[in-house]
Amino acid sequence: MLDLTREYIDRLRDQIHVGKDLEIQSALSGLYPVDIAEIFEEMKGDEIAYLYKLLDKDKAADVLVELDEDVRDRLLSGLTSREIATEVIDRIDSDDAADMIAEMSSEKIEEIISHIDDDEQASDLIDLLNYPEGTAGALMAKELVKVNQNWTVATCIREMRRQAEDLESVYSIYVVDDQDVLMGTLSLKKLLFSASTTRTTIKELFNPSELLTIHADDPEEKVVKMMEKYDLVALPVIGEGGQLLGRITIDDAVDVLKEEAEKDYQLASGISEDVEPDDNIWTLTRARLPWLLIGMAGGITGAYVIGAFDIEKNPGMALFIPLIAAMGGNVGVQSAAIVVQGLANNSVRTDKIAARLMKELGVGLVNGIICSIIILTASTILSFGTALSFTVSIALLSVIIFAAVFGTFIPLVLHKYKIDPALATGPFVTTANDIIGLIIYFLVGSMMGTVV
Repeated sequence: MLDLTREYIDRLRDQIHVGKDLEIQSALSGLYPVDIAEIFEEMKGDEIAYLYKLLDKDKAADVLVELDEDVRDRLLSGLTSREIATEVIDRIDSDDAADMIAEMSSEKIEEIISHIDDDEQASDLIDLLNYPEGTAGALMAKELVKVNQNWTVATCIREMRRQAEDLESVYSIYVVDDQDVLMGTLSLKKLLFSASTTRTTIKELFNPSELLTIHADDPEEKVVKMMEKYDLVALPVIGEGGQLLGRITIDDAVDVLKEEAEKDYQLASGISEDVEPDDNIWTLTRARLPWLLIGMAGGITGAYVIGAFDIEKNPGMALFIPLIAAMGGNVGVQSAAIVVQGLANNSVRTDKIAARLMKELGVGLVNGIICSIIILTASTILSFGTALSFTVSIALLSVIIFAAVFGTFIPLVLHKYKIDPALATGPFVTTANDIIGLIIYFLVGSMMGTVV
């Protein structure tokens, strides 16, 4: 693993500036593409271009796959369509190639594809580009090993050698019929050791069985859930008629998981768009401002709630406003986060909302009682007065119970109506609980005679 220190980057920069190409090539040759991509992320534009030209063609293509989109686009903009086709597309998997050029203009894509000499490769790339983003079809790669059930073992081995040239890893041997319909899988062990002669057909060796597959139009979230649930390293993708179209490997599923996690984290933090730290000021502002405005509206509403009650009779009520608001927001976010996590890994089901709400009601009740006893004891010891102490204690109990139920209910409802429940774990729940918590606090105060 590369230890990417500031000293390492500075030394590499010095070598670039004095043109020590051989030393740079020697240093980069022993690194993995992902390590080189990390180095590129620390460099300036001209330095990145300089290093890229020193890489051999195969490693350079692999590095492009690992780069962030904006850095990769800058490098690709310096290449001609022919260079992209022959030096990049021809050296990487079809799914990575499709992802790499998908955001280019249609004219640029057509120009790149026109320079691909292999008609089958060009056809595969066009096929992948036609699948909508976020589907299994857009995620799959066309490279795989498949054999016809009517082939002999000798034919099968010969074909496997040819197909495997384009693969880094062979996870499964897929067996198809004459119409390319997926029939099952065959292990390499059975192929090599179970055949009586080289004329034995594949049909005699493999046992047709129920195979885990996914349709090309299925969402990529379903891919991740299936691979996680059944511990799969590869998942075959089929068409409407059962034809084998491609395969999705575990590294692609992990990429989707990371993207979803980043998206949920941003939503929970009140960022409404998928942004990167190096995006321009306007893009970052546009992503953050909506939730800031919502939060500000919530603050104005909270101020109106406070103003609607006359706390001059007992100004001590104001001392506990931050406590009530903070506890309500924290409890709500905790409950929402647990539900969102459960929805993501399928451990929480939307058809059992009542049971989930009752459980959170119990949790909120226990936590509320403990916290209310603590605040009652503390406020009494600190001589805030009996009436105020009981007001804060009762209000805190009520707010915690409400926030726990509310924080559970909202993400379940959002999920049911196909809205990302991660929205509920951020400013939405916090702001709502702040306002409602204050209302509960002052209503309890009114009933206790602490405020009018």
